[in-house]
Amino acid sequence: MKEFKELIKFLLGFMPWILFLFLSGHTLASLERSIIICILASLIFGFRELRKGFILHWGTLLFFTSCTITLNLMDVTFVAKNMGIISNGFLASLIWVTIFIGKPFTLQYARADLPKELWDDLRIVRSCRFIATIWALLLTFSTSISCFRALNPTLYPDRIYFDISIGIILGGVIFTSLYKRYKRAGH
Repeated sequence: MKEFKELIKFLLGFMPWILFLFLSGHTLASLERSIIICILASLIFGFRELRKGFILHWGTLLFFTSCTITLNLMDVTFVAKNMGIISNGFLASLIWVTIFIGKPFTLQYARADLPKELWDDLRIVRSCRFIATIWALLLTFSTSISCFRALNPTLYPDRIYFDISIGIILGGVIFTSLYKRYKRAGH
């Protein structure tokens, strides 16, 4: 049950992004609506984490606020046309930044469930860095897929790209769960 709770808490950090994937649609109006919904989701699902300074949550709020300004207020169509690349690239970059500054986003989630004396345990920090790196690689791959789609817009139906995105998210979730279970078993 503890694993399930941790997984749900972790996924809530990505909830605005998951909602965006499902709600953004194929029209400018649906994209604009989904951005507003995702800002609200960032505030609702991440209020506590925003107060604690979680980098993923602040980055998410910054992204959707920027999208609101560029799309909903300024009508910058370049952003709308390239949203797949921009959103995946931003999220991948955000995660890479957390790794490079020595504060992998996964460590903030781990620390929320650990006693303070374990916060700097080298094994935990390494494990969190490893999990964050896998997520960064997955999202970098997702960005590559978005670039491929932009360069070859009619090669495959939209459903293929959507399914790949879902597969990447599921792959990350499954990896995270299995890796945590593996580490807890004493490996």
